[in-house]
Amino acid sequence: MGEVNFMQEEDIRLETTRARFANVVKRHAQLTERLSRDSDKMIFERLQKEFEAARASQSQEINLDGEQWNDGLLATVREQVHMEADRKTTSGDANDMPTSHFQEKVTYRVGNKVICCLEGTRIGILYETSFAGEPCELYHCVLESKSFLEKMTVLEHTIPFFLPIREVENDLLSSNAMRFIDHIGELLQAYVDRREQVRLVKELYGNQIGELYHSLPYHMIEFVLEDSDWLVHFAFWRYLYFLHIFIVICWFLNTILSLWFPVDR
Repeated sequence: MGEVNFMQEEDIRLETTRARFANVVKRHAQLTERLSRDSDKMIFERLQKEFEAARASQSQEINLDGEQWNDGLLATVREQVHMEADRKTTSGDANDMPTSHFQEKVTYRVGNKVICCLEGTRIGILYETSFAGEPCELYHCVLESKSFLEKMTVLEHTIPFFLPIREVENDLLSSNAMRFIDHIGELLQAYVDRREQVRLVKELYGNQIGELYHSLPYHMIEFVLEDSDWLVHFAFWRYLYFLHIFIVICWFLNTILSLWFPVDR
């Protein structure tokens, strides 16, 4: 009898927790909608037009492979934007002086990244994401430095607010700008991969899964298996593991027993 009461109390606690979790997910969705405001869309449209104009004005686009993408090339791009900005400041008008060798603008493509020179002392990085060979969203990141010798900072971007771009900027941009650019691309592609994988799971196995929840960056995913007593919880402890390994936690809904083990991406 005591065991039956214990199970009933556990069921009540689980139902209460699930109801609270459902309310949090609902509020999360409402917050997401509010954060996807018109101003963000305007920033995306403005940057997309600027990137398209910059690429259209380039004299050539160079594809880089492997070791061709390095700190030396990034330093060359930085030098070019500062020399061009200084030239325009000195001349007062970009059309007053003839085009010289250093004024030639070049776009560089490295994997899913396009790096181009923007107006002023800005460098633009366009990230092209994909899933299963199909293109997905475009994301922009604009870097700027006051002089060639000063460190670069993130001026503006269209990267989702819930990805840790400021954390990565503080950790990498001043010490290893190339690694910063690459790492942001990896985070964006990992986010798109997880999002699309969850979408496919819903489409293909929706009748076998109930109450599927996830965080905005998809670094925590939870669902209940229908016709089963198992609840499965996926979690990435840190964004470092978001790129490689995640933790799977499984437990019976009617017991306090839990199991966890790492699973390679």
